[in-house]
Amino acid sequence: MPSTLSQEARRAAVLGSPVAHSLSPVLHRAAYAELGLDGWTYDRYEVDEKGLADFLAGLGEREGPAGRWAGLSLTMPLKRAVIPLLDEISGTAASVEAVNTVVFTEDGRRTGDNTDIPGMIAALEERGIHTVESATVLGAGATASSALAALARICEGEVTAYVRSEERGRQMRGWGERLGVAVRTADWTRAAEGLRAPLVVSTTPAGATDGLAQAVPASGGTLFDVLYDPWPTALAHSWNGAVIGGLDLLVHQAVLQVELMTGHQPAPLAAMRAAGEAELRARAG
Repeated sequence: MPSTLSQEARRAAVLGSPVAHSLSPVLHRAAYAELGLDGWTYDRYEVDEKGLADFLAGLGEREGPAGRWAGLSLTMPLKRAVIPLLDEISGTAASVEAVNTVVFTEDGRRTGDNTDIPGMIAALEERGIHTVESATVLGAGATASSALAALARICEGEVTAYVRSEERGRQMRGWGERLGVAVRTADWTRAAEGLRAPLVVSTTPAGATDGLAQAVPASGGTLFDVLYDPWPTALAHSWNGAVIGGLDLLVHQAVLQVELMTGHQPAPLAAMRAAGEAELRARAG
């Protein structure tokens, strides 16, 4: 039976720039339907770093008959920009200085969390990966730091990060020291060497790893490619081993967001994944 919370109208949304491609509305709305949260809505808003403070300040004006705000999902470039605008953030979010989830408490406080890290771990565990001896990270952006935080919990040995500049290399080594994982960095031109690791996590934008597709080893470990559209990437298509895609990450982190925003546990993973898969098929068609 739906909880009393489901009888009250609530609002949630994803913010970012660009944000039109986001699958988050599809996933969250599927969860609401499955949970019987008939009064809940989930939208998307194009918001950049300069407009974030004003957007948050004007949330009350956007409530109206649609209900009070329950929470926000944040994508790039807002995950770090939002932190000074919050009342508190979780230890997980603080560990990588990145917030992808804002929850509004009953007393009006803004609390920030990061579901990317536990979402990544959950996606790996779903495929039976609980520990690895070593790993490769392709890229050095915000998602790469979340990947390091996840690897700090499951990687027993060294993580090699392939980066395009020494400055990026220093940043990744710094994140490794902060997160308690041994990080070695290497130049991007040698990234093909990293494909032999038992776990390869690609955190790069679309097209960045296409040139590595022809260097895939005959027998590979597991590739975790965080992209979901377009899918499969050239690297994922060529991979000779297990592949975890960006939809897996997106669904698992969204499950945690739904639980945080609605208070319902567990969130309907299967229904959310099915909705995401259907939407991607529709886009491809």
